[in-house]
Amino acid sequence: MTMIAPSKIEGRTAEAIHEWTRSSVDPALRVAVATLPESMRRIAEYHFGWADEDGKPAPDAVTGKADRPALAMLTAEAVGAPATAAVPAAVAVELVHNFALLRDDVIEGDLTRRHRASAWAVFGSSAAILTGDALLTLAFDVVKGHSEAAERMLTEASQNLLAGRAAELVFEQRSRVAVGDCIRMSALKTGALLGCACAVGAAMGSRVEQVSPMREFGELLGLALQFVDDLDGIWGDPASTGKPLHSDLALHKKSLPVVYALTSRTPAGSELTELYARPELSTVELARAALLLEAAGARRWAEQQADDLVSRALSRLPMAKLTDQGAAELAILADRMTRRPPHRAG
Repeated sequence: MTMIAPSKIEGRTAEAIHEWTRSSVDPALRVAVATLPESMRRIAEYHFGWADEDGKPAPDAVTGKADRPALAMLTAEAVGAPATAAVPAAVAVELVHNFALLRDDVIEGDLTRRHRASAWAVFGSSAAILTGDALLTLAFDVVKGHSEAAERMLTEASQNLLAGRAAELVFEQRSRVAVGDCIRMSALKTGALLGCACAVGAAMGSRVEQVSPMREFGELLGLALQFVDDLDGIWGDPASTGKPLHSDLALHKKSLPVVYALTSRTPAGSELTELYARPELSTVELARAALLLEAAGARRWAEQQADDLVSRALSRLPMAKLTDQGAAELAILADRMTRRPPHRAG
């Protein structure tokens, strides 16, 4: 995939942006999580990578990338507001995101998250679901009183996220899903929260006309990220993703590349339809399914879609009339979020 070259743009590196975000957001996030009842706090701290399953500090555990809080804080700076003004909203967005991760791991039966056992696999599905619910309610408590606009945006994004996830579950039960329906579902499931992160950051400024293009930037970037995640769910290196090769195929997920192939009216798509009709797929069958996806053009199509969406997202930055450094750093972060290592052979 061809992306912008961060080395040609002045500004902090993606690594520096993430470090800056964590140093600003993590303390507030930890304070918020500490207010949860002990049973849920313990699970949340494990999920965030701060503690092991016994509640002891886990400094070597892999934590989240904090992309969504980074978008909120960078956008606030880019519209001329202090980044610190966006910290409550950034924390709230991260809480909603992790609510979704906890719930999705249970729904999909994922045994690993960030290269170790997922929270539900350690503490049980019911406890993990309740902890996710607690994070969602905590998100609204964190942002309450700081910005009415941010509260409204977070409510709308959360509802859209849930609507997208509900649609995805319906798709899993349907034999046929249209590509357009799958894209609209992904825009809700993933694009809405990234759009919210950018919009709440823009709302920290004094010019309301900057909010809409920044929301669009985040929504388009979020949809591009979903394409990238779907590619990783099929061909991603387990060392990078923390999940088995072909994990989405094993779950019979109707991800974007899969839906494209199933509706491609190609011999490969027809054979993939037959494979997907089987209750379980062997390792050999999973590898065959991945090859069929490539033969149907699904991998190439998904990569091109991701490229096009990133380009469209970047085209919204000049519309928002941001500071030069702010626009540059948002472009750097967008590149890092959607850049993928070379595919391993499937």
